[in-house]
Amino acid sequence: MANRRKSNRSKEKETDWQERVVQIRRVTKVVKGGKKLSFRAIVVVGNERGQVGVGVGKASDVIGAVRKGVADGKKHIVEVPLTKANSIPHPTYGVGTGAKVMMRPAAPGTGVIAGGAVRTVLELAGVRNILAKQLGSDNPLSNARAAVSALSALRTLADVAEERGVSIEKLYS
Repeated sequence: MANRRKSNRSKEKETDWQERVVQIRRVTKVVKGGKKLSFRAIVVVGNERGQVGVGVGKASDVIGAVRKGVADGKKHIVEVPLTKANSIPHPTYGVGTGAKVMMRPAAPGTGVIAGGAVRTVLELAGVRNILAKQLGSDNPLSNARAAVSALSALRTLADVAEERGVSIEKLYS
């Protein structure tokens, strides 16, 4: 009986992850007999409570590519510190290949002001109020990775105080 309860809990943990496909692209590889066709899927995985990851999967069919993308995304999960207003603690900047993403915290009620893959990453991370801008490349994979890079660079006051070995009150003075 205990084993059943345990398996039900693990199923619950599995189901609170959400997946969104950002892009599916048909790619080809030139081989001896001609061209080999496959699909590349860019998938964002998140639990809307401060954890998000971007994954890429390639397979000969779309379903297989998405499945591999989800598995890859779960391997590359980052923790995002959220404020009480479901925003980020401070402005941040992320780079992913040729893409750059700038993010700023926003007041409650602002919503997610971002476009494309960055919007998907922020929504699945659980961010509800933010201003974000994509700079440079418009490649969805590069922008998604830049967004994850920016989110992984975030630190709370408690983290900074612990890192410096001082109290939070000392940081304000």
